[in-house]
Order: sequence, then C-alpha cells, then structure tokens
Amino acid sequence: MPTTQQLQDFTQQVRRDILRMVHAVNSGHPGGSLGCAEFITCLYQEVMDYTTDFTMDGKNEDLFFLSNGHISPVFYSVLAHSGFFPVSELATFRLLNSRLQGHPTTHENLPGVRIASGSLGQGMSVGIGAAEAKKLNNDDKIVYTLHGDGELQEGQNWEAIMYASAKKVDNLIATIDLNGKQIDGSTDEVLPMGSIKAKFEAFGWTVLDVEKGNDIDAILAGLSEAKSLLGKEKPVCILLHTEMGNGVDFMMHTHAWHGKAPSNDQLEDALNQNPETLGDY
Repeated sequence: MPTTQQLQDFTQQVRRDILRMVHAVNSGHPGGSLGCAEFITCLYQEVMDYTTDFTMDGKNEDLFFLSNGHISPVFYSVLAHSGFFPVSELATFRLLNSRLQGHPTTHENLPGVRIASGSLGQGMSVGIGAAEAKKLNNDDKIVYTLHGDGELQEGQNWEAIMYASAKKVDNLIATIDLNGKQIDGSTDEVLPMGSIKAKFEAFGWTVLDVEKGNDIDAILAGLSEAKSLLGKEKPVCILLHTEMGNGVDFMMHTHAWHGKAPSNDQLEDALNQNPETLGDY
C-alpha cells in the first residue's frame, strides 16, 4: 500500500508527463488533466482492484471509464506508470499512427481503454451498462466513472442518471470534476447548472462532496466513504472540487489552459515547479 508521499510523488511525475506530452505536439488539454492528476492516481495506485493483463470484458475486476476523454494525457500517464503499456510510449502522444490519440479510442487496442470518449456525455451511459452487466454476471466489483462538470450540460447524462437510480444501479461510483470551468469560460457563464448536488439527489443518487479535490488524503477518504455506501440500492456520486491546472501556478484559476499547450519557456517554468520523481519518458 503506497504512502501519501509516494502517491504525491507519483502525481508529480504525472503532471510532468502531461506538460511534456502536450508541449511536444503543441496540442492537447493540460488544464483538466492537471486538475484530475491526484484523483486518477489514487484510483489506479490505491483504490481499484484490477489487473494489467488487460481484457475488454473486465470480469472480476474494477472498471474505470473516462467520460471527459479530452483529458487523455492524465489517463495515459497513469496507465503507463501503472504498468498497462511502456512509459516510453507517452512520447507518441497525438502522433500519426500512435495508440495515444488526443481522445482515447478502442480501435487502437491500447490496454486500459475500454471506450472511445471523444464525444462528451456518453460515459455515464456506458458506466451504467457495465455496472448492470456485472450484476447479471454476479460480479461484485465496482464501476468508476469520471465526468467534467461542463459535460453535464449534455442532456444524455440526465437520462442515464435518472435510469441508474430507477434501476438501483448500486455498484457504480460516478465522480464529477467540479472545477467550474470549461473551454469558453466558467460553467456559470456558459450554461449555469445550479446546484449539481441537488440535481443528483433529486434524481435519487447518494451524493458526497470532496471539497479538497486535489488533496490525496481527502480523495482517498471520499472514495472510501463512497465504497461504503454501495449495495444500498442507490448509485453514488462524488462531487470532486478541483482546480484546473493544479500544480502549475500560471495555469491555475483560469479556463485559459483548458486546451492550450505551453511554450518552451512556460514548459521549463512548469517543470521546475514539479521536479522529476519517477523518471521522464
């Protein structure tokens, strides 16, 4: 079991990977990736029960579905450092014929990726389907999903959210990256959604708030509590309050880095804020 410091070191290396991957091709989404680095690290390094002997059916193991697929850099980095594919392959991010496309795809046969998630709003439906399949197969493992808060502006989510509670899908933990920002500005400026917590509760979900969504211990405590609430005929939602661009001072507190690559000087600055811990690719 890794210590908090080891998880922080892992996260720091993931941040370096994100920055270098996006910079190398002058393309990608660093902001949300940096904001979710701690969370996905905790999932794969501490919380989930899985094997790197990857199969698409995922029987008898916990499953994770990344719905907001544009934050692929953080997903690829964590998968690589968790043993799904060589870390050196991160250098192929967004290149022609690479398995590491800008949005995860299944036809590339990249271990760890079970759905193509370039179009927002679909991960909730997929996660619910996988959770129901586990119930039908008498598989007691858990399905985890991650969604952007701006992504919830997509209507398909709410049909799925309504369905999950109606059908008592209680082996599912859906996490919302609640950073209040999307590509065109704040979520309140683009399309205000009111209280997301009240909405999920009105749709029959159990909802937890993790106020410190970039704090390792707070994330682990939130996930532990969420797991304790499963099996009670309600799906569980975690509202993860994160900071877009976390760990790089000039990328924080703004939506500007949602889909923008750093310059050479900015990359150097950002990497200096996150010294190497596991070894660069």
